[in-house]
Amino acid sequence: MRYSGPILAAATLMMAVSPSLAQDVERYQIERTDEGYVRLDTTNGRMTLCQERGGQLVCKMAVEERTAYEDQLDELQARVDALEDRLAALESGQPAAQLPSEEEFEQTLGYMERFFRRFLGIVQDLDREYGRGERPSEPPADRT
Repeated sequence: MRYSGPILAAATLMMAVSPSLAQDVERYQIERTDEGYVRLDTTNGRMTLCQERGGQLVCKMAVEERTAYEDQLDELQARVDALEDRLAALESGQPAAQLPSEEEFEQTLGYMERFFRRFLGIVQDLDREYGRGERPSEPPADRT
């Protein structure tokens, strides 16, 4: 009777693990072709081409997957090259981005000035209303 606890725990563990093992077994389907085998991953649709060589099964990616893989490598290499160029420019002291034109600068400064004038107007209005000890019944209509 003293072994019933560990045996019960092991049996419970085996029952919990067995569905995941069954899923892995069912995940791949292997089909024989004229030149070897095709292994299909049923979860993502990827195909792998396999051939028997020296008593072993040697698998390679399908042509479409290889092309997609190489395209992704090319894209990543382009990103690395762009980052290296940017890093070299930063290390050499060159500005990474061009400064805004005088017109863009003046336009942005105008927006900031309008914002601060409006904000200070609201502060002054509130100071006048609350500074005298009065409590306004409602906020001014055009202020938020």
